[in-house]
Amino acid sequence: MEKHNLTVVTEFILLGITDRPHLQALLFALFLIIYMISLLGNLGMIILTKLYSRLQTPMYFFLRHLAILDLGYSTAVGPKMLISFVTAQNIISYYGCATQLAFLVALVGSELFILSAMSYDRYVAICNPLLYTVIMSQRVCWMLVAIPYLYCTSVSLLFTIKIFTLPFCGQNVIRDFYCDSLPLMSLACSNTRDIEMTILIISAFDLIFSLLVILVSYVLIFIIILSMDSAEGRRKAFSTCGSHLTVVTVFYGTLLFMYVQPKSSHSTANDKVASLFYTLIIPMLNPLIYSLRNKDECTPMFANCCVFLIRRPRATLPG
Repeated sequence: MEKHNLTVVTEFILLGITDRPHLQALLFALFLIIYMISLLGNLGMIILTKLYSRLQTPMYFFLRHLAILDLGYSTAVGPKMLISFVTAQNIISYYGCATQLAFLVALVGSELFILSAMSYDRYVAICNPLLYTVIMSQRVCWMLVAIPYLYCTSVSLLFTIKIFTLPFCGQNVIRDFYCDSLPLMSLACSNTRDIEMTILIISAFDLIFSLLVILVSYVLIFIIILSMDSAEGRRKAFSTCGSHLTVVTVFYGTLLFMYVQPKSSHSTANDKVASLFYTLIIPMLNPLIYSLRNKDECTPMFANCCVFLIRRPRATLPG
């Protein structure tokens, strides 16, 4: 019978993005800028969609929750990743790693369902405009975000508990810049087949179900748009969907690239690039995409920023 060294693992070492010293300072500056843009953009989106009266609609309600999720998982990864550029060894505690994994699974999973809820919202707005306020009531909107939050939190706890009850046998070097399920399971010295199947089945269900809702919603939307007689009406209908379609394409495309490709096609470098894209780049892009493509949001956003800067107390210069 094979025996393993049952040394208790109390911490993990994150290898980071690169081990090339001459790139550390450049990458630190680059990802610090990306994270700060993401932080400011999503915080601005949350504050403005909450305070500005013209943005008190179901679409911006979902957009606010999308910004909360983007801010959450970029913050779960970003600061710890930046540390890897300025320290010789980026160490994360056992419970810190478990917490990071739990937040990532819950937040990224919730984003799948929030994006599908947003597609349903666009379907109702275009296909049933007269009943829009009745169908998309405040109660319905809260249900469409509360159910995914509760479900994804339960899934996150299930995944995290199953992974962190595995024996790691003293192996604690994670070949990534954050704690993800696949790198962690590769460190286990016991059979992980059951856990891998559980994660695969639940992840596939989440991905397929949410994507199916989006596809069905947009098929019905395009049928209605193509039947419109007015070119201006078609243009307006397409413009209301443009931002969401862009975000969905980028987000789902990245996840499909990461998790659906054959195991033989996986490489550490490609996986790191894809991970960087969905944990840091996408949270930065989302508020920019919605701000630039929605005039009724972009205008008040810049107006409020200008008012804030004009009214900000100024220091009195001596003399």
